[in-house]
Amino acid sequence: MIEIRPIQTHEIEEARHVIFTVAYDVFKEAGSLEESIALYSAKGVLSDMDDVQKNYFENGGIFLLTVLDGRIIGTGAIRSLEEDVCELKRMWLLPEFHGKGLGYRMMQELFKHAREMGYKAMRLQTDRVIQTRAVAFYTRLGFYEIPAYEGDDPEDMAMETIL
Repeated sequence: MIEIRPIQTHEIEEARHVIFTVAYDVFKEAGSLEESIALYSAKGVLSDMDDVQKNYFENGGIFLLTVLDGRIIGTGAIRSLEEDVCELKRMWLLPEFHGKGLGYRMMQELFKHAREMGYKAMRLQTDRVIQTRAVAFYTRLGFYEIPAYEGDDPEDMAMETIL
């Protein structure tokens, strides 16, 4: 049975591993998954997950998991970006579960929470070159391109949707 629910503290490491696993597959990293995790952990990638309570739940947001029979298979989160605007973060789903409507279900839950929290818009940033499937998914959900609001990577793009 699939359920989408808030993360619990004891699940953070498993969720982080799911994110690293999907990113490793998407970005086609050299070396092993374990080497990739060690490298990006040392660089502080996913450091927001060191304190999910502070960075999401206490920052006007929520961090959700997609769970199948007790196994974490996906993640998705929102947090406050600015007044009336939240940011979509950590939207990842294991590849073997793509195309089954689970990403859509996660987004509907996140939209619902964002509206309940009073947000009027949701933004995100993603890699336009490698994440073409994600960009197409977000476009189907009503997101449109806006000027980048974070970082200066020319491959990154920002998107927004009105809630």
